[in-house]
Amino acid sequence: MAAQDGHDLVQLTVAKTTANTALRWIPPFLPTLAAAFATSTTTLTTILGVAELAGLTTLFAGRRLDQGSERVVMTVGLVTVSAACALATAGVVPVFAIAALLLVAGNANFTVAGHAWISHRVPYYRRARSIGLFETSWALSLLVGAPIIAVLIDRWGWRAPFVALAAATLLAALAIRPRHRVPRPAAGLLVVSGPTARLDRQAAQVIAGVALLAAAGLSVFVVSGTWLRDSFDVSTAGLGTVAMAFGAVELVASGGSAALADRTGKRASVLAGIFVLLFGLAAMASAGSSVVVGVLGLVLLLLGFEFAFVTSLSLLSEAMPDARGSTLAIGTAASTAARAAGMVLSGVLYGAWGIGGTIALSGVCAVSAGGLFVGVKRS
Repeated sequence: MAAQDGHDLVQLTVAKTTANTALRWIPPFLPTLAAAFATSTTTLTTILGVAELAGLTTLFAGRRLDQGSERVVMTVGLVTVSAACALATAGVVPVFAIAALLLVAGNANFTVAGHAWISHRVPYYRRARSIGLFETSWALSLLVGAPIIAVLIDRWGWRAPFVALAAATLLAALAIRPRHRVPRPAAGLLVVSGPTARLDRQAAQVIAGVALLAAAGLSVFVVSGTWLRDSFDVSTAGLGTVAMAFGAVELVASGGSAALADRTGKRASVLAGIFVLLFGLAAMASAGSSVVVGVLGLVLLLLGFEFAFVTSLSLLSEAMPDARGSTLAIGTAASTAARAAGMVLSGVLYGAWGIGGTIALSGVCAVSAGGLFVGVKRS
């Protein structure tokens, strides 16, 4: 990667951290927002769950990405996030529902455009490093963003984070906007001439593996707080501490992918992450009344999932080298659908059989994903 591209990657990572903060701060502070909107946390979680489907909008970005318009898509994504934050200050549930859809859509399109930007500029043999660094923004949004959000709410009320993030994401959009049309550096790309790429067998296999992996991780994460509260009587403050620990684990996993995956092999790294994920599930299943074992299992699950998922994005980026943008867009949409389905099924299974039902769902998805990745030729 050229020096200018390295500088741009740092700039894009900062922008993604800002956009991710706008999305990630909401779940930990749902009780505050529920009181502000005069509604229940159940209503807000339902809105957030449905809003996940807005990630399907990435399907419309694929062709633009393969034509070299990554910065256009990223800028539109950030402006969308800014508009969502501004709308949310209305403080009424119907408007918040619209804002949530825009938040997810903006983040998803910015992310897939960022992955395409990296994939078009960084050779495959060292691409995991760049994607891993870019994805540290997901963890940083929780580790750095959440404490700042707490201060803003404490001093100026619940609208303050929305106002601050609306301004910050708009400034980020201005900073990364396309300034002029520059031919994309060669990285083995052939631009697709048709309206969309036709997936070959390997690309479909990688997309399915990434989607199942997303479902495996999020199906457990979505009920993790409820499980800790129901099984171990963990307090709200305790859940906040655990959430911060999760952010630290995510940072370690993303950084680990950046440092190791190119050297050890991307496919091997994904499979190793899935193994750690399964070990975490086993620890959760055997936790009994031990909160230490339960939290350790969750930490291992998140570590394995984040490491495997971030690394799998590099495999996805090269599944069809002649249409990287389209493949990434379709893969993101498939992961969105799988993640949403996994979250819904997880809630149903948890209600019927407790954490055992959720663990079974996650385990099936993880093993299935591993089977698909074993058959991937490119490593």
